[in-house]
Amino acid sequence: MVIADHPITAKAHTNIALVKYWGKLNDQLIIPQNDSLSITLDKFYTQTAVQFLPELAADDVIFDGQVLSDDASLRVRTFLNHVRELAGFDYHARVITKNFVPTSAGLASSASGFAALAGAASRAAGLALNRRDLSRLARRGSGSATRSIFGGFVAWQQGHDDATSFAYPIDERPAWDIAVVALVLTVKQKKVSSRVGMRLAVETSPFYSAWVTASQADFKTVKTAIQNQDFEALGRTSEQNAMRMHALTLSSDPNFTYFNADSIKAMQLVKDLRLQGIACYFTMDAGPNVKIICQGADAEQIAQHFQAVFGKDQVLITRPGAGISISD
Repeated sequence: MVIADHPITAKAHTNIALVKYWGKLNDQLIIPQNDSLSITLDKFYTQTAVQFLPELAADDVIFDGQVLSDDASLRVRTFLNHVRELAGFDYHARVITKNFVPTSAGLASSASGFAALAGAASRAAGLALNRRDLSRLARRGSGSATRSIFGGFVAWQQGHDDATSFAYPIDERPAWDIAVVALVLTVKQKKVSSRVGMRLAVETSPFYSAWVTASQADFKTVKTAIQNQDFEALGRTSEQNAMRMHALTLSSDPNFTYFNADSIKAMQLVKDLRLQGIACYFTMDAGPNVKIICQGADAEQIAQHFQAVFGKDQVLITRPGAGISISD
């Protein structure tokens, strides 16, 4: 094992969960309460360069051109500590990250961020990890990051410990015509972080155990739909799973929601389009932005419909994206 003598750069795309991960069995290892399934997107990604340097007195983390404070970089530094432990040295790192995802607005910026960090930091530390082990490492930074190691449709096996909780590809290069229209309704940072929201749901929602049971069934349904290229089953189940997840926020104590007025408006517009014969379904992660799952042939028409309501810059067409890439 040889520490790289130059920065190593990794690029990872964000993903949207079609069957959600919402709640942990183990907070430290980030072991989820249920299996989940996602689609990696080509439009949104994070690019990160890492170099471990013996002359650094502390980790130097630069995010979108700004040096992060100790508080702001705590999760990154904690993650780097884990990489150092695996590699068996104590050098600090210079981390330079550029995010092409609206941060903390429900577009899974932490997924692409920690997947890219895992790839760049592990290679810079001289670790030669296969993709399964890289997904396990990324999970330690952000649960959904474990899925951003792979492209296309990806599953996250719940597992029961660090060795058995990892992501694996279902269909990395989907041959069927599928797209996602992303509505960026706000770029403001959400008031309740995903971690806090999950903990509240697990500890206080009376419906949490039912959510886990339903999600395991949804996982099997969506996985089969992908294998059969059954768009209706995939979309319908994904939409229902999203609403079940958001019902947990409303039933937590204290209750909260990630929706805003535009989120609700967008969801109704999707339902209206379905009544007009256009097959499309919505999903939302932990934030107000809405993602519309559709067939590629309909993507432009759907995008134009929503651009007329929310503005051209707020509507983006994205398609299945690639897995992580790492370069010297």
